[in-house]
Amino acid sequence: MPPVPSPGARSPLQTAMADCGLIAILRGIKPAEAEAVGDALYRAGFRIIEVPLNSPEPLASIRNLRQALPLDCMIGAGTVLDPAICPDIVRAGGEIVVMPHSDPHVIRAAKAALMACCPGVATPTEAFAALAAGADVLKMFPAEQLGPAVVKAWRAVIPPAIPLVPVGGITPARIAEYAQAGATGFGLGSALYKPGMKADEVASHARDFVAAWRKAYPQTGQQA
Repeated sequence: MPPVPSPGARSPLQTAMADCGLIAILRGIKPAEAEAVGDALYRAGFRIIEVPLNSPEPLASIRNLRQALPLDCMIGAGTVLDPAICPDIVRAGGEIVVMPHSDPHVIRAAKAALMACCPGVATPTEAFAALAAGADVLKMFPAEQLGPAVVKAWRAVIPPAIPLVPVGGITPARIAEYAQAGATGFGLGSALYKPGMKADEVASHARDFVAAWRKAYPQTGQQA
């Protein structure tokens, strides 16, 4: 099931996900590495990159990515636990907040700072509460426990314009089954990037993921 845009003009997040619904999670990246890795991801087709806040100097990495990459690539912060950090994320150039949980205080702080927000949810109750608080995307976490069958069940009740993004244990080989169940995108961690990984190795992994994405969603994505 391909991404479904909302009526009217697309938001930057909708545009990025329509181009490529893969979110790169660069947990552990250092600021000096960010530009080269970000460029490798962008060239492979990625349009959303997240730096978890439990990485070394995460705001500096976000700043470096934002300065280095074209504006059609969204840069954001992950593992956001404290609503008070949202203004700092914006000042660093962040445009999206990704969370492992669905604390409404963090969601509202992200939206108040004019960022998109992707909270982590594991039940329909959490999902609808997150949407009521202003969530733009639902991060289905951990995907290893939820699986394609749960994605299919959720897709039947979650509004079709709301992206469902499984995160956790996603590999290129698993994208097709989640796509058939109704997933809109995917958050990619250690299968894409591990701390200290060189840009050329990240690029190789990224190309594998983008190829799997384009095969599963043939009507979406960059075709260049």
